[in-house]
Amino acid sequence: MTSQSTAPGPRASRREWTGLAVLALPTLLLSLDMSVLYLALPHLSEGLDASATQQLWIMDIYSFMIAGFLVTMGTLGDRIGRRRLLMIGGTAFAVASVLAAYSTSAEMLIATRALLGVAGATLMPSTLSLIGTMFRDQHQRGVAIAVWMTCFMVGMTVGPLVGGVLLQNFWWGSAFLLGVPVMVLLLAMAPALLPEFRDEQAGRIDLASVALALATVLPVVYGLKELAHGGWHAGPALAVVAGLAFGVFFCRRQTRLDDPLLDLELFRSRRFSTALCMNFGGAIVMAGTFLLISQYLQLVAGLSPLRAGLATIPVNVAMAISSMLTPQLARRFRPAVVSAGGFAIAALGLLVVALAAGRYGLVTLLVGFALASVGIAAPSALGVNLIVGAAPPTKAGAASGMSETSGELGVALGVATLGSIAAAFYGAQVSVPAGVPAVAADAARESLPGAVVTAGGLPEPLAAALLGSARDAFTGGLAITAVVGAVVLTAVAVVSGVMFRHLRSYGDETAAESAEDTEPVDTATPA
Repeated sequence: MTSQSTAPGPRASRREWTGLAVLALPTLLLSLDMSVLYLALPHLSEGLDASATQQLWIMDIYSFMIAGFLVTMGTLGDRIGRRRLLMIGGTAFAVASVLAAYSTSAEMLIATRALLGVAGATLMPSTLSLIGTMFRDQHQRGVAIAVWMTCFMVGMTVGPLVGGVLLQNFWWGSAFLLGVPVMVLLLAMAPALLPEFRDEQAGRIDLASVALALATVLPVVYGLKELAHGGWHAGPALAVVAGLAFGVFFCRRQTRLDDPLLDLELFRSRRFSTALCMNFGGAIVMAGTFLLISQYLQLVAGLSPLRAGLATIPVNVAMAISSMLTPQLARRFRPAVVSAGGFAIAALGLLVVALAAGRYGLVTLLVGFALASVGIAAPSALGVNLIVGAAPPTKAGAASGMSETSGELGVALGVATLGSIAAAFYGAQVSVPAGVPAVAADAARESLPGAVVTAGGLPEPLAAALLGSARDAFTGGLAITAVVGAVVLTAVAVVSGVMFRHLRSYGDETAAESAEDTEPVDTATPA
């Protein structure tokens, strides 16, 4: 591989910064869409008479399709043009949103949600790779990525509020129609404000590689989600193993192709591979922790879904502020310091969560979770910038797709593994009082939601005893999981600090980097 200069790239103009506002639209929309659907699910389930299994597919098929198509769509954008793919995806997302809003059956909604997932898979890598194209200066690119990530957090924050207003005044389909005006605005502004970029020398997409990519990612994500929902069973575990096996075939095929779907040469960059693993590890811990804390707020602290969402707003705001401050930190300190320091702060926050869950109450727990979120935001924003910056411009779409895929897999794995740890502790500690029917007792031993449902049909003394034991067991599981997460983040802090020790701060870009972290020379030009 040939060394690439680390001198600062050309600085972005007002047009690029205005274009960033356009790229923020789909990011904001995707996070809004996810958070609003949680509120809309009971309403649409009633309106479409959806079974419990259909409700799970309505929720999960979207993330399955996104995870499965991210790498393919990122590489497709490199070939046909990133702006072009963004506009195709935006059009498909708007059409699918209308179809979802006016679905007449649960099966139709599942199908339209699948189409929304495929369209969504075009949006995230396209926006991120366009940021890499538009912002060649490392510091400016860091600021742009921080804004991009902040928009995602803003969507998660305002989603429950927007969803609550819509569902209070309109029918459930209004939650899906949010995407239509946003996509129309994107399609109107993109041609004037966003540049086009594609690799003129790239060949055709290898369809066998696309099939292998889907056969790799979809079984893994499906298996992990099923393990998270229903515990360890042979079927989901075999799905994960099958996906990993297909992954081996996928990688072997890429090494034999002249123009692979995913250039494995990217992983020879220490910066790229370490940043990818760093963000993967952070996603595992924070996704699992967020799931358990969300359940704690509602089932232990007794908050309504809306109040639970409002309680996490300060956490999201603090995380957004941390992301926005990351470029300034990276300008002053080396990436090793920013990444290791951020993960160390996040680990400390999880230890506070562990202590608060057992003794100090809700406010302290939220403070600890906010501290963990603030800590994780800085290395996450830094990691995305390093991933995009490590890839040559012709491979930015593929690199962006890998970045998003690692996040999706990290979330699925975090929910499955940390959720299983908490569930195992819960099952070992919960005590079901004598007199509870056998079937109800089994449900109560399986999970805290099962115990809450069971308690609703019991006399007051039995219900109080069961709920007290179940909540104590769940709280203990949360504390154990937070400690495990803190240990994992501490290890990630050490690894990232060691692996990034050769990288310079943004303020010292003109210095030559280590020969071990070289990238291919780009030969393409903007279209």
